[in-house]
Amino acid sequence: MTGSTPVAPFTAADYAARMERAARAAADAGLGGLLVAPGPDLVWLTGYAPTAVTERLTLLVLVPERAPVLVVPALEAPDAAKAAGAPALTLRDWTDGRDPYAGTAELLDRSGRFGVSDNAWALHLLSLQRALPDTSYAALTDALPMLRAVKDAAELELLAAAGAAADAAFEEIRRVRFGGRRESEVAADLAALLLRFGHSQVDFTIVASGPNGANPHHEVGDRVIEDGDMIVLDFGGLKDGYGSDTSRTVHVGEPTEEERRVHDVVREAQEAGFRAVRPGVACQEVDRAARAVIDAAGYGEYFIHRTGHGIGVTTHEPPYMIEGEEQPLVPGMCFSVEPGVYLPGRFGVRIEDIVTVTGDGGRRLNGTTRELVVVE
Repeated sequence: MTGSTPVAPFTAADYAARMERAARAAADAGLGGLLVAPGPDLVWLTGYAPTAVTERLTLLVLVPERAPVLVVPALEAPDAAKAAGAPALTLRDWTDGRDPYAGTAELLDRSGRFGVSDNAWALHLLSLQRALPDTSYAALTDALPMLRAVKDAAELELLAAAGAAADAAFEEIRRVRFGGRRESEVAADLAALLLRFGHSQVDFTIVASGPNGANPHHEVGDRVIEDGDMIVLDFGGLKDGYGSDTSRTVHVGEPTEEERRVHDVVREAQEAGFRAVRPGVACQEVDRAARAVIDAAGYGEYFIHRTGHGIGVTTHEPPYMIEGEEQPLVPGMCFSVEPGVYLPGRFGVRIEDIVTVTGDGGRRLNGTTRELVVVE
């Protein structure tokens, strides 16, 4: 975004510290190591994102007290060697016609239990299991759900910059004409604005008008926005590798008294959820605080999703602000606070900010108004 201060890129030392931390966490969880396939975990740990994910095995092997090893196809090894984290690991390449699983098996305890990144291909995991029939595996979301949850200062800067870019997009979109245009046209405007303000990837641009607003994950369509429509806007993506995600609800023309009342309830619920954020509080308490406001107003049955989700190198990741999640909040965690009310066949309201846990509370990474905005 214009005028923003660039954040220094992550170094090999940063990635080495992450890999060491991950291996230590694996040991503390009783695992023999971690097996990380291409995807967000691999990017976060090494800075490496293959240009194409194929049937050829690429796998980061992290075993406590051993140097990290990246198993990679020989034809992709030159690209892997250019990754920012490459100096902190050993590359072990393999060529077509050789068995990569046999070579990888040599790096592992033959009867160990390993954490595996959630997006690993079944093809690769089952082939490795055939080479090591006495091993067992656990998904990282189950085994180490908080691995990426606590952000360092540089990550927080990147998340704040992504949030500011999304805010800038909202400030622009609220000035365009909504009435008489298709949802898809406004969504295209939003996507263009996110790119204009520095996003490299747009993950979603929800424009849910009128009765479509009662569907929290409405797929943008060709409905023509009408005067009197309430419109839920939910949009975000990646900027410099870190996510944005914000929601605001706008209205075409003057809203009714009921529409204002529902919006006020959601705004108060969002504020209550935000004020519940502080170190040591269980994630579920954020959900409870927001939900209590909506329940008290008589709309509890129309709040049909969790209050929030973590964000980082992906726009949805642990921790989750939901009943039953007793994980305590820790300074550096970042997540959405996004209560909503959805009245079937009529309209919906959602207000969402990304919040980070500080030493004594929370800090919003989105600063646009949470009042109901009237648009044309």
